[in-house]
Amino acid sequence: MTQIQPEHLNPLDSMKERFSNAAKILGIDQMTYDMLINPQKVVIVSLPVILDDGKLKVFEGIRVVHSASMGPSKGGIRYSMNVTLDEVKALAAWMTWKCAVVGIPYGGAKGGIKCDPRNMSDGELERLTRSYTAAMQDVFGPDRDIPAPDMGTNQQTMAWIMDEYSKIKGISSPAVVTGKPLVLGGSLGRVEATGRGVMVTTRSAMAKLKMDPQNCTCAVQGFGNVGSISAKLLAMQGLKIVAISDVTGGYYKKDGINVEEAIEYVLKNNGTLEGFNADRITNEELLTLSVDVLVPAAMEDQITDDNAHAIKAKLIVEGANGPIASNADKILHKNNINIIPDILANAGGVSVSYFEWVQNRLGYYWTEERVNRRADRVMKQAFDTVYLASQKYDVSMRTAAYIVAIDKVASTQKLRGVF
Repeated sequence: MTQIQPEHLNPLDSMKERFSNAAKILGIDQMTYDMLINPQKVVIVSLPVILDDGKLKVFEGIRVVHSASMGPSKGGIRYSMNVTLDEVKALAAWMTWKCAVVGIPYGGAKGGIKCDPRNMSDGELERLTRSYTAAMQDVFGPDRDIPAPDMGTNQQTMAWIMDEYSKIKGISSPAVVTGKPLVLGGSLGRVEATGRGVMVTTRSAMAKLKMDPQNCTCAVQGFGNVGSISAKLLAMQGLKIVAISDVTGGYYKKDGINVEEAIEYVLKNNGTLEGFNADRITNEELLTLSVDVLVPAAMEDQITDDNAHAIKAKLIVEGANGPIASNADKILHKNNINIIPDILANAGGVSVSYFEWVQNRLGYYWTEERVNRRADRVMKQAFDTVYLASQKYDVSMRTAAYIVAIDKVASTQKLRGVF
């Protein structure tokens, strides 16, 4: 089996290298290996959209279905100028492993449109979203492929997708997307779900490592939905949040940041931390602070072989997808830094997305308390399963998570058969 080496911090290379390591330990045969490492479907479409100035612009839209072995594929749609096919392929594969780790009957998918949503009007974004939905009408479906919000998209984007898909099919189809507004069939608890999963896995890991939350410090990189809610819930567990950051840079307070205050500040300050009352540091400096817990919840490849030696945290919990490049794994492992990998740590979001889909199919909706209780149980069980696998195979939590996921998907694929 060929060992894949990362080049130029391509997230697809990171995914493939980690997949290869776990597949080798499991003894996956070459046929199954080839099936699981390649996506089942890649769809690339051109999206002509009339802009507000009357000019036409053609955008590129991508949807990658990595696997539908475990059930309909599931994954977000991101609007960003940095969208690439390799990135979407990597994110789709991570969704497959993520769903398998937490035991959800979904496969993995991901979508993206290369655009800058910050410089587009609501009208332009709506027309772009409806164009994308129409182009993907035979890919999407409640039993086929279920999108969700991601970077640059939100509840409103999902509402447009649901509406356009429903119009095209001539039926009301709330289950075609998750992450919808509550009034359109969204689930209570969905907004906080990913951050809540980060908190639950952090708490579980700290218990195993005998770290007392009341005596621990934490830095959170990224202050969007995942970062801000992770910071808030971790602070509620007793951790002192000493640093947070967003695109404007890092903000540090030795005596601890009032996270609720920071969230309020962002809401009143055009969505950024710019000017927040704290010592200014860079995002790079935040990563290397002397803290007990580090939560990278921003972008991919924030920790690489260039800065891994400088990481001082005892525990890293990956709120974002792929924030640690594969070329940093061995360095961090050698330095006895524990990592809760992304496919486990941030799986709370897809867990509650699954609950939203279930509620849409039932036509019956749960209380927030029930959603949270069930999500916490899913995340705790997933953590325990991965931890036991790490002990059984004497590997890191990341490799253990891949082992658990790949074993499930490979077994399902073999039972279903190929032709």
